[in-house]
Amino acid sequence: MPGSGSGAVPRRTVVLGSAAAAAGAALAGPLAGTASAAGFGWSDDGTHYVVDTGAQLVFKVSKTNGDLTSLVYRGTEYQGYGGKNSHVESGLGASTVTLRQSGPTILISVAYGTLRHYYAARSGENHLYLWTHKADDSVTATRYIVRVKAGMFLNDEPDSYTYAPTTIEASDVFRKADGQTRSKHYARRRVIDYDCVGWTTGSVGLWMVRSNHEKASGGPFYRSLLRHQSADGGGLYEILYYGENQTEPQRYGLQGPYVIAFTDGGTPPAALFPGTLTTPWADALGISGYVPASGRGRVAGVGIAGRDTAYPYTVALANSDAQYWTSARASDGWFSLGGVLPGTYTLTVFKSELAVYTSQVSVSAGATTTLNTLTIPAGNDPSDASAIWRIGEWTGTPSGFKNADLMTYAHPSDVRAAPWTGNVVIGGGEETSAFPCYLWKDVNSGLLVYFRLTAAQAAAAHTLRIGVTTAYAGGRPRVTVNDVWTSAVPAPPAQPGTRSLTVGSYRGNNHTFTYSVPASAWLTDPSRYNVLRIDVVSGSGTTGFLSAGTAVDAIDLLV
Repeated sequence: MPGSGSGAVPRRTVVLGSAAAAAGAALAGPLAGTASAAGFGWSDDGTHYVVDTGAQLVFKVSKTNGDLTSLVYRGTEYQGYGGKNSHVESGLGASTVTLRQSGPTILISVAYGTLRHYYAARSGENHLYLWTHKADDSVTATRYIVRVKAGMFLNDEPDSYTYAPTTIEASDVFRKADGQTRSKHYARRRVIDYDCVGWTTGSVGLWMVRSNHEKASGGPFYRSLLRHQSADGGGLYEILYYGENQTEPQRYGLQGPYVIAFTDGGTPPAALFPGTLTTPWADALGISGYVPASGRGRVAGVGIAGRDTAYPYTVALANSDAQYWTSARASDGWFSLGGVLPGTYTLTVFKSELAVYTSQVSVSAGATTTLNTLTIPAGNDPSDASAIWRIGEWTGTPSGFKNADLMTYAHPSDVRAAPWTGNVVIGGGEETSAFPCYLWKDVNSGLLVYFRLTAAQAAAAHTLRIGVTTAYAGGRPRVTVNDVWTSAVPAPPAQPGTRSLTVGSYRGNNHTFTYSVPASAWLTDPSRYNVLRIDVVSGSGTTGFLSAGTAVDAIDLLV
């Protein structure tokens, strides 16, 4: 379980005087203890609980709604832009907010309907630990956002800057005068790629350290909001559930700790990161849904056989209650996953982002489930099949295709994008980089692929495969060969129902379409090019880049 954070405020009425300390001890109850850092303590100013961690961080929590209304580090206020506080979702409304101190820990609890949210401060630490427990769907709570004042940090990730003069999609994608696009959705990174996000001046850093996301959804390769900056300030997110291009139902339960961390300019210590952070001091605090380390188990694997060592492999566990993942060791595929809640999980091995192995595994509290070498069955990796030609690699991603890298941080209409149209000729060595990563019904449907076959190859039927990573509005490929044979319209696979291709995400449900092309469709003259046309079909979608579309993983013609 991960989390950490810190901040500071002017040294004003936060340090408790003797009368205030006595009142505080009475309110804290029998768990109250002695602070271990000078200045550590809390006070009640009538409308807020004010907490001094004794490490140059002072913060305030509203007693009315649980908002974080002040975040002062080294005497500088960082909280707030546009008159908004930091909070769960966009603020919970009237809540029951209580505080208790247990020795060197102060815990503020916020109760709003069935939702419980917690702030914890530790004596001598410039971190603020947070947990959010969502028990059901009766309360909308899908994020925590730290709202940072404008001008505190330079914007070092400009594609997530959300102030631009022209709105081009919904109310959250914008275009600058120079044709570049901006959106809070454009984060570049998958969950597996980061432990923390934030900003630094070189002497002060403000970070959000993510939780282990065991109760989030979407798996290790999911992309969601991380941070953004606008003319009014910046936002750091911990996403509890994100609906854009989501592949899984929402999970319920306790998420955290995630941590607001101040530093001397560098990134937070690794001890705060997911999979490393331990919080035995929180075991007896009464946090709803909290499961200590003793109530969790581990899965360890000796190795993975049948890997293609050119690619990274990830091992993931998932069921309806929780999700976990870790990287397999490059040398032999060894892996170990700790801190797992008891239960039965589907274990999936991914080559890059493509699932190539699944099995079931059970986890018990306080025990390690040890697995012998996992062997990826022959044929589970589509790359095992011999192909006459192949565009792209079977990785579960559009990596290498035209505009693929740009699409994780820009809109398809961005001036930096290469033209989405243009046909492809097999044999020049540039097939993949010339083929667009996305196909839309209203943009580049009807793309042509030219290729030659030998006389022997043209005399036989062949299987054509098109792998996709997601689809919008039911978009799927229908193919025509040499204008003499056209496939049936394939059934649409299960895919997320929201925007995807325009908000920085190609991650949906990987699916492979197969087409049995008869020998009668091929040209028998080896000197002539066969022509494959790929059309996007669907009865849904609107126009342009919001017409039905799909993201491409690989295309090949099998021997």
